[in-house]
Amino acid sequence: MLECGGRPRRGLIVRMLTLSITTDFARDSGSPEPYLKQIAEAGFTHVHWCHHWNTDFMYLKSEVDQIGSWLDRYGLKLLDIHASDGNEKAWASHREYERLAGVELVKNRIDMAAALGSDVIVMHIPANLDEPIEKDTGWLQLCQSLDALEPYAKSKGVRIAIENTTFDSLRGIHRLFALYDSAYLGLCFDCGHSNLMDDGLDQLDQLKHRLLAVHLHDNDGSGDQHNIPFTGSVDWPRLARLLAASSYKKCVSMESNMHRSGISNERDFLAKAFAAGSRLTEMVALNSFAVATA
Repeated sequence: MLECGGRPRRGLIVRMLTLSITTDFARDSGSPEPYLKQIAEAGFTHVHWCHHWNTDFMYLKSEVDQIGSWLDRYGLKLLDIHASDGNEKAWASHREYERLAGVELVKNRIDMAAALGSDVIVMHIPANLDEPIEKDTGWLQLCQSLDALEPYAKSKGVRIAIENTTFDSLRGIHRLFALYDSAYLGLCFDCGHSNLMDDGLDQLDQLKHRLLAVHLHDNDGSGDQHNIPFTGSVDWPRLARLLAASSYKKCVSMESNMHRSGISNERDFLAKAFAAGSRLTEMVALNSFAVATA
């Protein structure tokens, strides 16, 4: 997870640290430029694009081009995109016209990722996909959409990472992975969501070979708070070991935001997030070294 050479030493963050944070740490709509500038000034090298993550918003070429210009200006790279399963453009909708529009919405984010140099988009799936297929859960509609999207995503060099959510779709994700190969579909592990369940990290252990993306943040177990790592009850030592042993080889990516943090100043929030991300990066690096030399 660290792009560096040599053996990591405890208490030392390597010089070429790469670290990502979500673009919506303060807000998820409007011009992202002020926040991209602050993210870069805080020392981050990458961003998880999370603007409009749960809307029907379609990014047009002029907008994607402008985002690319801002990323270049501030020396940032796009790690991945939180794509949208939409509201009325919904890829698992029982209304066929909405499902088809949802497929176009996902294609829009695939195009955006490819244009901006990313190879992963993150998607949510409906609740209760661990129920029998005969039940009307949206399973068949989702598979129709995934079937339609597979050749398109592969042609663009973009994979879809399915995120575990607060209603625990990891069992549904197991079923999807039995149907679709790792060249197309993988896991986005959200540790804040898993912290609300009894077996979240056990589930990750079973699927760590399919890990494509991470949403790292903290909570106290009572709700999805998206706080800075090491401020809640997530088992960070175990998670660092699992990340080190997983197929995920990119940088630490935090989906923390200010809303429940108790921090009102944006630069103060980013400084604290950067320090926590640096600490977690070192933990993963130490575990990666232990795995490599075992």
